[in-house]
Amino acid sequence: MQPIIEITKGITRHPSYRMKEPVDFDLLEGEHIALVGPNAGGKSRLVDILTGRWPLLMNEVKYHFPSSTSGLVCDHIKYITFRDSYGDSDGGYYYQQRWNSQDKEITPLVSELLPKTDDVEWMKTLYDLFGIEEMLDKYIVLLSSGELRKFQLTKALLGRPSLLILDNPFIGLDAKTRDLLKELLQQLIDKTHLQVILLLSRIDEIPSFITHVIPVVDCVCGEKIAREEYVQQENKNVSCTFERCSLPNPIYQEEVSEEIIQLNKVSIRYDDRIILKDLDWTVMRGEKWALTGDNGSGKSTLLSLVCADNPQSYACDISLFGRKRGSGESIWEIKKHIGYVSPEIHRAYLKNLPAIDIVASGLHDSVGLYVRPRVEEKCVCEQWMQVFGIEELKDRNFLQLSSGEQRLVLLARAFVKNPDLLILDEPLHGLDEKNRQLVKNIIEAYCQQPNKTMIMVSHYQDEFPTCMTHSLHLKRN
Repeated sequence: MQPIIEITKGITRHPSYRMKEPVDFDLLEGEHIALVGPNAGGKSRLVDILTGRWPLLMNEVKYHFPSSTSGLVCDHIKYITFRDSYGDSDGGYYYQQRWNSQDKEITPLVSELLPKTDDVEWMKTLYDLFGIEEMLDKYIVLLSSGELRKFQLTKALLGRPSLLILDNPFIGLDAKTRDLLKELLQQLIDKTHLQVILLLSRIDEIPSFITHVIPVVDCVCGEKIAREEYVQQENKNVSCTFERCSLPNPIYQEEVSEEIIQLNKVSIRYDDRIILKDLDWTVMRGEKWALTGDNGSGKSTLLSLVCADNPQSYACDISLFGRKRGSGESIWEIKKHIGYVSPEIHRAYLKNLPAIDIVASGLHDSVGLYVRPRVEEKCVCEQWMQVFGIEELKDRNFLQLSSGEQRLVLLARAFVKNPDLLILDEPLHGLDEKNRQLVKNIIEAYCQQPNKTMIMVSHYQDEFPTCMTHSLHLKRN
């Protein structure tokens, strides 16, 4: 087989972005590779080298793409990162925009974001494969996670690239949609000469069409391993243990009511689509709820009502912490009892502040730091960063961190008040095996404290800790 990409003893030019050892890498015709390894291990750095973002000091990357297409690397390689993001062209997404239906018009339609092409047959093939026709008149901000994946793949593939690189393509997807995405990628591979590289945090998400795995650990690119050999080897190494950890005490202590949440016949709709219909739900102090449901079933919408982020909550019969919504309490009176992390928060958090300031913003429930923390508050922030194993990141700017490191910082932000109500919407997104187990241990420790209430969303049953006491499953209307 002929090489498509090859690097021999490549050294990166940028000293702060250098791989620890010279890079040896090759991608042969017909190969499909999974890059695996810990958070901040160097997977994204390797991709930056492959795509030419970080040139090499010695032995440049050699490309051997088909001569029938453009010689530009950007035309042959398309890279999509799924970091809870709707992309750079979504009209300037801000936190809570998804719930403010009157603002959706400032974001473009799907049809406006798809590039024009003269290759009508190829466009029809992609539109049929990904079901794009029914999305064309939708606002980009209102797409479900599954619809978003299909849109981004179609947008990238319309130019017929030779290589598609996908960073964590399965995060945020329910089991059915994950299987569908794997099937769609398999069909693309079968129908075309497209080759695929996946960056994965979970070893149990390596699809069957992957032929080889390359571990990238501590900024060192490992040797290429056959997929079957790697999976067998890693399955022997998997171990999940619960380790007790001590948590800092709450900064603010105030007695809350026995009834934390009460929803009476709550309905939410956007245009003609009903998201929630006549939902009754009561959460009492000390309960731990597992919230499940397929993509688009209304889980995030429900949590936006609880966190006072959704304007429609004022028109609904909702009580939070014993007070009826709209009876005079401010949003901040509600939020001071809540710690919250979600895909929407990660997606909107574009503040390039030191990581410790991001954690401190959780003390005042802001996106960004607008109130300087007192000395004792900053000390607590440092303690929580130690709990999550990220104390060495405290002075590094948030946007320079890896996606997994960012998620740990935002988790520390959610926990920093040791709140009465903790809401975790897909908290383990993009985390490696070690960090997933660490976070599960921290969640267990939180739940063992008296009178703490928690709601957790996940599409993976094995991510729920043993402390869960109740469950609510939403079905798509």
